[in-house]
Amino acid sequence: MGLLSWGMFPKIITKKFSLRDRAALKSYIEETDEFIPYGNGRSYGDSALNKNILHVKPYNNFLAFDEEKGLLTCQAGVLLSEILDSVVKKGWFLKVTPGTKLITVGGAIASDVHGKNHHVEGCFSECVEEFCIMLPGGETKLCKKGDELFYATCGGMGLTGVILSATISLKKINSKNIRQTTVKTKNLQETFLAFEKYQDMPYSVAWIDCLAKDDALGKCLLIVGDFADDGDLDYRSKKKLSIPFNFPSFALNNLSVKAFNWLYYAKAKDGISKQKVDIDTFFYPLDAIGNWNRIYGKGGFTQYQFILPKEQSYEGLKEILGKISDSGKGSFLTVLKLYGKANDNYLSFPMEGYSLALDFKMEDGLFELLDALDEVVLKYGGRIYLTKDVRVSCETFERGYEKIDKFREFRKENGMDKKLNSLQSKRVQI
Repeated sequence: MGLLSWGMFPKIITKKFSLRDRAALKSYIEETDEFIPYGNGRSYGDSALNKNILHVKPYNNFLAFDEEKGLLTCQAGVLLSEILDSVVKKGWFLKVTPGTKLITVGGAIASDVHGKNHHVEGCFSECVEEFCIMLPGGETKLCKKGDELFYATCGGMGLTGVILSATISLKKINSKNIRQTTVKTKNLQETFLAFEKYQDMPYSVAWIDCLAKDDALGKCLLIVGDFADDGDLDYRSKKKLSIPFNFPSFALNNLSVKAFNWLYYAKAKDGISKQKVDIDTFFYPLDAIGNWNRIYGKGGFTQYQFILPKEQSYEGLKEILGKISDSGKGSFLTVLKLYGKANDNYLSFPMEGYSLALDFKMEDGLFELLDALDEVVLKYGGRIYLTKDVRVSCETFERGYEKIDKFREFRKENGMDKKLNSLQSKRVQI
């Protein structure tokens, strides 16, 4: 069967095995030379693609929920959306959530996802109390914080074993609504000042006009917020609009991106404005559009996400935004976020600083531009996010992750490098 990541690139032929019980999984591992776990297909690149795919999503039962303590135990194929549908009405929310709720719990652990509150709560692994994992030899192990297996698996891109279930701690809330503040800035300097001013807010994210030039370089809409306290817990996932077909490749171009950026920036009031929005609007705006990846055409797209140390972020972002603006290969989904300190996991992406994420349509000259951006990222001490990546070189990857040798050694010592591999793991040699 053909299988695609969310970026719809690359296209490969795979054999799929659906995870439904442990005994069948153990037999599958024994009989299969190499494979990679695959959740709900929302990774952008090739981190969950290989000739053999273990489809984890069917393994999706809730196992236990302590409503007093907010501790949830579920199988790895449960979607974050399914958790929210069950727990928000009871006054609980995910401590850490990325910009989509349509990922599995196993995938959230494997990517050690982060959200708009990394500067406060850290990565997803911070709320993982323990998880059960089947190792390449077929044995099952309960893993907790402090175990080397925990450090390797959280952010380990599915390369240490098959996560079966996990217990996560949730956040107590008293509303499905968010008190949101929108700050409109005129340039990158104002953007950084705004982030610093609102750094004590629990949630923050900025949309940047990546095609702006000169004095307007880095202008943005910074959105910060916190949960309301109005007792309204009547949460229901919003109905989706769906894009039924791939857009023609010419539909997304420099002019259409410029037009979108102008409209999006112009719709916000100058200065500071306040809104009250619900969970889906604040955390998951793109989830309201089914198959939104089709707007990039059948050739697909990639997301380029990097992070820079805080003290280097301003100069680094200024240089990178300048290169992107000059290239004309703009992204209308350009997201800037502030991060807190890095954790101890071997391959987790965040460090204290700022990250920028941009979606680029696959087209001639794109990889050359991204190679040039890689050099700037490394120049300022940054790294690339593996969950979004589809093309970074082994050398660039290695220079960004100082614990890569520990991860490689751990994989080799435990026979993980023989069984668990993806197209990405082979490309960056992990």
